[in-house]
Amino acid sequence: MKKNLMAVALLCCAAPAYAAHPLVTDDTGTQGAGGWQIECTTEFSANSEHDEGIKIKEREYEAAVAVSYGISEDIDIVAGLPYLWYQVKENQLVSADESGIGDMTLELKWRFCENEKNGFSLALKPGISLPTGDANKGLGTGRVTGGAALIATKEFGPLTLHANAGYHRNAYELDEDAAACNKHIWNASLAGEYAVSDKLRAVADIGIETAEEKGSRTHPAFLVGGLIYSVTENFDFDLGIKGGLNDAEPDTAVLLGVAARFN
Repeated sequence: MKKNLMAVALLCCAAPAYAAHPLVTDDTGTQGAGGWQIECTTEFSANSEHDEGIKIKEREYEAAVAVSYGISEDIDIVAGLPYLWYQVKENQLVSADESGIGDMTLELKWRFCENEKNGFSLALKPGISLPTGDANKGLGTGRVTGGAALIATKEFGPLTLHANAGYHRNAYELDEDAAACNKHIWNASLAGEYAVSDKLRAVADIGIETAEEKGSRTHPAFLVGGLIYSVTENFDFDLGIKGGLNDAEPDTAVLLGVAARFN
């Protein structure tokens, strides 16, 4: 049963989302016409709990690549592909251990409103998920899914704030996944970036989304803190720590990433 619950968590969180890592909240920035960005990220999370006298330890790992291309000054197309691994131990006995490619995502980010004078902008980001992951292993939904997010960014000198509100509709190939998972996933989040120097930014993020399991009243909520260091104008390295604010979110996760931009 615990294997099914872990698969549920991976499936229901498989919605397109590519922000300035380690942030989960996206910004309205685009690459500009002809601009490229390649972002490589990793996340390792761990969780421990007790259930009816059984000690349960969960570990998850994700390595992902996201490629963005500016088809105009205000519109980007983004493709992403994750590699996933998860393991569940019950009283030190492995009850689930699976790994492989997850579902591929395709997104379009359109910054449709921008006021440079007051540093405010809005963007819309629709996206779909393609069933490239193995649904039988809990690495994908087995069906094409889709959703969209509304993104807002506001600059206050060295401080920049981002807000997201999104929706994703999941569909499932396996009957047991459809019975266990919510189809309609809503999320909201708020993030901030503070320019400590020309090269270093301190970032923080907080968010919540619909519970993955049907009938659950505890909606996963998280808090992220981290740093983004610009080695050069077009190459960033980042580090973050993500913590769960309730039992529905993993206790802790370590986030690492690099991003390179070029024309």
